[in-house]
Amino acid sequence: MQERGLHINHTTIMRWVYLYRAVDSNGATVDFMLSAKRDTKAAKRFFIKALRSTHNKKPRVVTTDKNTTYPKAIKELKNNVNLNINTDFRQIKYLNNIVEQDHRFIKKIIKLGLVFKSFNTARKTLKGIEAFHMIKKGQIEGMNRCALAEIEFINKLFGLVA
Repeated sequence: MQERGLHINHTTIMRWVYLYRAVDSNGATVDFMLSAKRDTKAAKRFFIKALRSTHNKKPRVVTTDKNTTYPKAIKELKNNVNLNINTDFRQIKYLNNIVEQDHRFIKKIIKLGLVFKSFNTARKTLKGIEAFHMIKKGQIEGMNRCALAEIEFINKLFGLVA
């Protein structure tokens, strides 16, 4: 952008692609997904992905920011039995702070390396950043800081091993 005389802040770039993140009440990353759009279809796709995570329990409460796409997506998921009908849904700005605090780490890394030439590059880079952030937080099952468990987790995350 600078080559063309445009000066754009990194937050503007973050608005062009959307990083969905789910964090449990203890701050452990449940799942993440990069999307080109922030619409109901993308929100629903993310919730389905997060709910299918093998290391995750069905949520008792889902708390999001005030994005208008979330209520529609949650309603569709409850109707399609992907989400328990009794799951509470809250859109309260300040209760979303656990996600925002965890997201701060990712934003800091992205700000340092604003070199994404394409959506695919951003997706792969963010997947790696998220994976190492999860390892750093000690979220890998049966890990005990075992290098083989970390390698197995990364291979599974990137689809290198079935």
